[in-house]
Amino acid sequence: MNTSNRVNQLKKSAIHEMTRLSKQYDDVAFLSWAKPTTGTPKHINDAVINAIKNGLTGGYSQSEGLTELREEIVKKLKRDNNIDANISQIIVTVGAIEGLAASVLATIDPGDEVILPTPTYSTHITQVKLASGIPVLVPLIEDENFALDIEAIKKAITPKTKAIMFCTPSNPTGTVFPESTLRDLGKIVLKHNLTVITDEAYEYFTFDDSKHFSMASIPELSKNVISNYTFTKTYAMTGWRIGYLHADEEIITQIKKAHIPLSICAPVASQYAAIEALKGSQDCIKEFSLHYLKARNLMCERLDMLDSVFEYNKPEGSYLMFPKILGEQGNDSIAFSKNLLKEARVSTTPGIAFGPTGENHIRLSFCVPEEMINKAFDRMEKYFK
Repeated sequence: MNTSNRVNQLKKSAIHEMTRLSKQYDDVAFLSWAKPTTGTPKHINDAVINAIKNGLTGGYSQSEGLTELREEIVKKLKRDNNIDANISQIIVTVGAIEGLAASVLATIDPGDEVILPTPTYSTHITQVKLASGIPVLVPLIEDENFALDIEAIKKAITPKTKAIMFCTPSNPTGTVFPESTLRDLGKIVLKHNLTVITDEAYEYFTFDDSKHFSMASIPELSKNVISNYTFTKTYAMTGWRIGYLHADEEIITQIKKAHIPLSICAPVASQYAAIEALKGSQDCIKEFSLHYLKARNLMCERLDMLDSVFEYNKPEGSYLMFPKILGEQGNDSIAFSKNLLKEARVSTTPGIAFGPTGENHIRLSFCVPEEMINKAFDRMEKYFK
């Protein structure tokens, strides 16, 4: 059978490989899954049940999504992201992932370069490769809590550079890129007429004094930014596969050409869930955020007790952190995670999954119950004695 060299050259996902391996063992303490364990709020589930009973979910919607949903998204973007939008600038997508894929396909041609500050979400790198683009990996500044390296980004730009792609708050590091830094990045974008593709999945989960900032709120960048969002993290709607993106109408027209062959439209039942998520009570966001803050603090306390094994930057957002493995044992993060799973029954994600600068790290998720965190760290403390 003939298969694509483009796909053959992609490495198997270390994230999904660890999930597969974890299923071989009983009673695993999971710190590897970046998905909420709280369950979708009842009022969202109830709204979809009613939509199904009323016969509203059996057909396609228009490819860009239900009008009512896009109207609610416009209100949300203004209220929470300071973005002035209209419904013609919105596409409802199959999670943020499909929106990001369509964004990349609409932005680059084969051989074009996309700058990705790393470590970053591995799927971003894969999406660039699938579009026959060239990922240009620019390391974040780990000593400054994985800050964007503006000077390094400037130096990485070539005549082939077409876009910059990143997530904030960051998966896997939990970094929140501040407004001042993103405004500096915006000046570079305008100077070189680049496209910025953002993944803002964790926008509501920031801690301490950190605040999420959307680059699309900068008026001068209105034609240069494609912003991707999801309901997955905000409302614990992982399995619903529903997200959306915002961009200038001219760009939206091109993204839609990629969106249709990828998905036709987002699942209609999920679109009704999203309408209720935006229109209904927002108390769940506050509850989730408080839980993640407490869980982050607990995980940091437990990591402090393993300071001979790990050092870490305290996450400013998301529900993820990226501790560094001290000593030679960190030189192979896949082997480290596999040994931890086999010997201690603790599932983590090897840092190499997030780009070469992720080596010597593991990703830990604190969107789990506090008892799961304690269970995992009790086992790790015993393992590392």
